[in-house]
Amino acid sequence: MNEGRNYVLAIGLSILVLVGWQYFVAGPQLEKAQRQAELAAQQEQATSDIADLPTPSADGSPNEAVVSTTGIVGSREDVIAQGQRVKISTDALTGSINLTGGRIDDLRLKRYHETVDESSPIITLLSPEGTPKPYFVEQGWVSATGSTANLPKANTQWQVVGNDTLSVSAPVTLQYDNGNGQVFKRTYSVDENYLFTVTQTVQNNGSGDIALFPYSRVTRQETPATSGFFILHEGPIGVLGDNNLVELSYGDLAEESRKDYSSNGGWLGFTDKYWATAVVPTPNTSVNARFSYGNGNARPTYKSSFVAQDPVVIGANQSGSFESYVFAGAKVENHIDNYEKNLGIDRFELLIDWGWFHFITKPLFYLIRFLNEVLGNFGLAILAVTVLIKIAFFWFANKSYASMAAMKKVQPEMKEIQERHKEDRMQQQQAMMELYKREKINPMSGCWPVLIQIPVFFSLYKVLFVTIEMRHAPFFGWIQDLAAPDPTTVFNLFGLLPYDPTVLPVIGGFLALGAWPLIMGITMFVQMRLNPPPADPTQAAIFAWMPVIFTFMLAGFPAGLVIYWAWNNFLSILQQYVIMRRHGVEVDLFGNIAATFKRKKPAEVEEEAK
Repeated sequence: MNEGRNYVLAIGLSILVLVGWQYFVAGPQLEKAQRQAELAAQQEQATSDIADLPTPSADGSPNEAVVSTTGIVGSREDVIAQGQRVKISTDALTGSINLTGGRIDDLRLKRYHETVDESSPIITLLSPEGTPKPYFVEQGWVSATGSTANLPKANTQWQVVGNDTLSVSAPVTLQYDNGNGQVFKRTYSVDENYLFTVTQTVQNNGSGDIALFPYSRVTRQETPATSGFFILHEGPIGVLGDNNLVELSYGDLAEESRKDYSSNGGWLGFTDKYWATAVVPTPNTSVNARFSYGNGNARPTYKSSFVAQDPVVIGANQSGSFESYVFAGAKVENHIDNYEKNLGIDRFELLIDWGWFHFITKPLFYLIRFLNEVLGNFGLAILAVTVLIKIAFFWFANKSYASMAAMKKVQPEMKEIQERHKEDRMQQQQAMMELYKREKINPMSGCWPVLIQIPVFFSLYKVLFVTIEMRHAPFFGWIQDLAAPDPTTVFNLFGLLPYDPTVLPVIGGFLALGAWPLIMGITMFVQMRLNPPPADPTQAAIFAWMPVIFTFMLAGFPAGLVIYWAWNNFLSILQQYVIMRRHGVEVDLFGNIAATFKRKKPAEVEEEAK
């Protein structure tokens, strides 16, 4: 069996399914969901203070209160400048806490920039209400139905007690006195990365007991742009006890309006490709969780929230408290893994979309990260991993190439059997099987290396596509971001001509044909030419054009993946050549290449097909 043909067919069909699904199914479905969300936004008005927060009432049923919503007031900078705030300053974060409502609604990530240019703006994660894209986190208390307790609301003005800058070594405490005997405090602390610890405390100076339910919520207004790839989840997400991993699209949530869950511990929030915001109760805290959608002031509003099932009962002249966490930042694997282990957060690792082959994807990521620490470059780490994968699959590849070599040696006998039994297919197959048995040939052995490597290929694609460690990771030369496509294109002579052909309407996307995709296509072509072209003219045409199709198809894939494939092709060429020569098979590479471009006469085609 032709290994090159097997390799191309298997990988080709997989990528065709991936790209075809994205283009014909996932893309249209995403556009339809977005249109439905926009239509729903025009037809619905939000009216709850705790916008669909799953609040237990005295009889256990949801209870909701009223909130005022605002439209766009001004730019992000203008809105932030208008209010009183407490500054957030760490090595990883910069921003502020809004004293109106006590919200974490201004957060930027100091370690990450919008582009590979270090002078470009740093990433903005959270923004306050009234800006073009509000995205914020808030905590609070909800009372049971019939209670007259005066609780802090979205427009409550908090006061700073003591320290006025939140840093790793200095927590910040906010306070609100409702004038009815209750004093509310909210203490924020933050670690050196992206985890906030929020402790809510109530001092009851009144004459009777009060029972309050603590809650935490992430609110996101406007439907954010997503990459649209079905292999990556972006949107509402959570791990909620026996409900396991919950992943919802913005369109699905807009259509259903609300999804309720009951959980012991867990977490929920919103995830983007590289960033996420999640609210996390302490382990073993029973909560009611809800993903909800509404339309505040004609703006699509998505919320992920939880409320404790058990109230905090505070007697007269006593205090009660509730602690929870907020993750807001970059999805760095070792940070998230440490939070899961050290704080007992249930399956927090799933905040990163490792995919179906997570048992391959995560170890592969660990290996690439380790090699990057040794070699100092993620691109070199990918090349090294490719060599290790070739070594790991050497036995299978050796069997495959040996089988191919044996098949080529008995090809004259195979043709003789075909000619002798051309009228009796059953007898022909029986004679072929006897030949295989006598020569100890397994015609299916050539398929195994390809089938085994497909999950590895997709796992590597997943690592390059979803892990923030690969974002803006440079290789050499013009490749400054392994997670992005090759920025060059042959259609402007790789930058020599002063224009960008990819901006052309309709066809621009097909003109992003960089240097590395061309190298990959050439190596694929050479690998396939190690064997003579198929006698069947249809097959010959397919395999002649396959490298061209794959070159254009992979031009838009992450450069790291294209580099991996090109390097893998090169190593396969060397390996296949050596093994075939060891088995006495003559490799006429240049002759096979010439035969690809040689136009055969009808009589020659008919003779080869016999």
